[in-house]
Amino acid sequence: MTARLRDHRRQLWASFRDLPRTLRLTAYAVAVLALVLVAGLITGVAVVRHSFPQVSGEATLPGLVGDVEVIRDEHGIPQLYGDSIEDLARGQGYVQAQERFFEMDVRRHATAGRLAELFGEDGVESDEFVRTMGWRRVAEQELGLLQPETRSWLEAYADGVNAYLAGHSTAEIALEYTVLDLGGLDYEPEDWTPVDSLAWLKAMAWDLRGNMSDEIDRVLTAADVGATRAAELFPAYPYDLHAPIVGQGAVVDGVFEQGATVGGTRNPTRPPFTADQVEALRSLRGALDALPAWLGRGDGIGSNSWVVDGEHSATGEPILANDPHLGIGLPGVWMQMGLHCRTVSAACPLNVAGFTFSGVPGVIIGHNADIAWGFTNLGPDVTDLFVERITGDEYLYDGRMRPLRTRTETIAVHGGDDVTLQIRATGHGPLLSDVSDELAEVVDASPEADAAIGSEQAAISLQWTALEPAPTADAILQLDLADDWTSFRAAAAAFSVPAQNLVYADRAGHIGYQAPGRIPIRKSGNDGLVPSAGWLPENDWTGDTVPFDGLPNVLDPDDGFVVTANQAVIGPDYPYFLTDDWDQGYRAQRIRDLLVDRLAAGDVSVDQMLDLQLDTRHPLGPVLTPYLLQQRLPRGYYSGGQRLLGDWDFSQPAEGDQSAAAAYFNVVWRNLLELTFHDELSEDVWPDGGQRWYAVVTRLLDEPADPWWDDVTTEDVTERRDDILRSALLAARDELTRRQAHDADKWTWGHLHRLDLRSPTLGESGIGPVEWLVNRDGWQVGGGTSAVDASSWDAASDSYDVTTAPSMRMVVSLNDWDDSRWINLTGVSGHPFHPHFTDQTDLWARGDTLRWAFGRDAVTSAGEDTLTLVPEVAPPG
Repeated sequence: MTARLRDHRRQLWASFRDLPRTLRLTAYAVAVLALVLVAGLITGVAVVRHSFPQVSGEATLPGLVGDVEVIRDEHGIPQLYGDSIEDLARGQGYVQAQERFFEMDVRRHATAGRLAELFGEDGVESDEFVRTMGWRRVAEQELGLLQPETRSWLEAYADGVNAYLAGHSTAEIALEYTVLDLGGLDYEPEDWTPVDSLAWLKAMAWDLRGNMSDEIDRVLTAADVGATRAAELFPAYPYDLHAPIVGQGAVVDGVFEQGATVGGTRNPTRPPFTADQVEALRSLRGALDALPAWLGRGDGIGSNSWVVDGEHSATGEPILANDPHLGIGLPGVWMQMGLHCRTVSAACPLNVAGFTFSGVPGVIIGHNADIAWGFTNLGPDVTDLFVERITGDEYLYDGRMRPLRTRTETIAVHGGDDVTLQIRATGHGPLLSDVSDELAEVVDASPEADAAIGSEQAAISLQWTALEPAPTADAILQLDLADDWTSFRAAAAAFSVPAQNLVYADRAGHIGYQAPGRIPIRKSGNDGLVPSAGWLPENDWTGDTVPFDGLPNVLDPDDGFVVTANQAVIGPDYPYFLTDDWDQGYRAQRIRDLLVDRLAAGDVSVDQMLDLQLDTRHPLGPVLTPYLLQQRLPRGYYSGGQRLLGDWDFSQPAEGDQSAAAAYFNVVWRNLLELTFHDELSEDVWPDGGQRWYAVVTRLLDEPADPWWDDVTTEDVTERRDDILRSALLAARDELTRRQAHDADKWTWGHLHRLDLRSPTLGESGIGPVEWLVNRDGWQVGGGTSAVDASSWDAASDSYDVTTAPSMRMVVSLNDWDDSRWINLTGVSGHPFHPHFTDQTDLWARGDTLRWAFGRDAVTSAGEDTLTLVPEVAPPG
């Protein structure tokens, strides 16, 4: 195995959240493809185009009752017209298989723990984790919980996918199958099933599962510097500075009432912790020397969404904006689409358009003819890690031994031997330490491991709400069909995981907000902040969840607008525990401040909402820059960067007058974090430079002699704040000279801050020609971590490349649907070299959007190609 592959295997854990970002082909494939592809590229045009979809004429789709028209615009965005929900679902399945089936197939292998069947031994570790958690097993149970109409909808969608597969060879389905075939994979895709669709919702729930990374980081940080100093790096939410989403209302008798000012709930709140319990939890923050980074979501995963009512909009009707921030890759996570009944009636009520997941029927985010909605991650604490005491096939709980739940599964490995996996679980959940050497080491280092006696061993289990079956898929169809606040809330009630902030607007002029989701109520011994002792019943979840009627919601708020950007949902007096690990609220408060300023000057227009999405102001710029300007640097070379900050307006454009200052500030910021924290923190918890670290450094700036400023590696010297700031300024000057230019005025933020879009499978193969086929890179973009235009980067690395970004942007006008705007990070197509593979990326990077046609006349006018899907004609006789 090459050194690059060995390095990659060590990095697999750090990339687990982006399944299956880090897969490698077998050594056999490397040898074959390196030769075959170079020759094949000479005549590869026909091969590349072989999988492009049919977009005009007619195609037969068995199972249809009537024709389904597929009208694609100049960017290939499909709008489907049919006479029943089932026909539209079949058509959607067919069209998404046309455009994105390889992506769908990889996703279902990932969520079933079957990646090794496609990609060999390098998929085994991911498969072991997914199978241990049992994502597909849970999805199979969920199918039986769904409403009959949802199951019919999923089955019709699967029929559409399978009809496309039945009529096409693997080479006609996707170029990637040709590449894999050249590597020795003899493969035919299996039929699509409803469970394949449900399992993908588990992957999204994992990506947005809440505070697990903070839970782990607290323990790791405490292991480095002790609990007291670790707590300084996890500041509480600043309610006095950054407003929560809902600023009115209280829980009364278990029901959230937006007009109430004093709560009177009889439902149990989180009991106060005793001193002994708090101390017991602190003892869990012991010495942990390794935890896989994939157990948490990276900072930057979030979203913006806000809505303004008609009284404050230039149109006289509400305007709603949304841009979810997710990991980047090719193809992008979203596919734009419209699903329209030709004649809307009780028999065929669907008329919706927006952003879909390939592999899942319906529209996830968008609008129908009556309402519009957007999502941001609520981020509640829905996961807990437990340290368990194991003896043989039993575990200790409440003073006695209980039998472990066990099962055995076999992982088929392309090009290798099958792997037999024994999966064990306690009452809390699966033992993740069984499939992670790193977690096994964590167990050995944990203080709770000291409690094990004799033949006992310690292990780590995971409890997570998404591992309990729930009918979340019901919510998608119900949202698509909702026509008012009441039906919208009914749909939200079914949305169990991942818990999302739902922003709402309707044609009657109402706006609103609803927090949904299955959020556990914990017993008194568990605050969800660090791993808990699994053998103590007081650390358990109660088995109850926060009642839906008790979750924060508001209709037509007093402010006339709602802003959600992952900040605290509601104030600290709310009786139910949601989480203590909110985003610090910099984006949310910036959006709120800009809205208030613009409303003071007049009503807000669609264009102004679009402009607000592109705001690049650095949240820490106004705080840190005055301290940087106070530092005395040598004149000439070293003062060149500092000079730029004197005229900086704190924006972060990719290019232009302010770009050089933005580049310098961000490089200073990375060096400041390195100089301040790397000497005392292990690499696992080096600062990523996100919103939590803005709050940490803001406090430290007012404490020039705080011990964090001191570099403990220097003997007989005690550094203070200004020593570190000066060193960061000097280091940044040298770094930018190496990276860009000697002349500071020639620096640009976009040159450093690049968007590279890579296929999560073949795009990480390590084979140059293969990566060239499927990857696209080189976009220079503005924005930054926790800016409104949140193109995040990781300050713990030596790169400023984008790691997460707005995965789409939309602004919906309730006055005229056809005045709405949308854009996707990538194109509709999942086929490399197709004109719609990344045709929207250039527009996205410039901050442009597309007109969003919704009415039939507008869709027809914008149409470039029309494909008619027709029923199968029965043979005569």
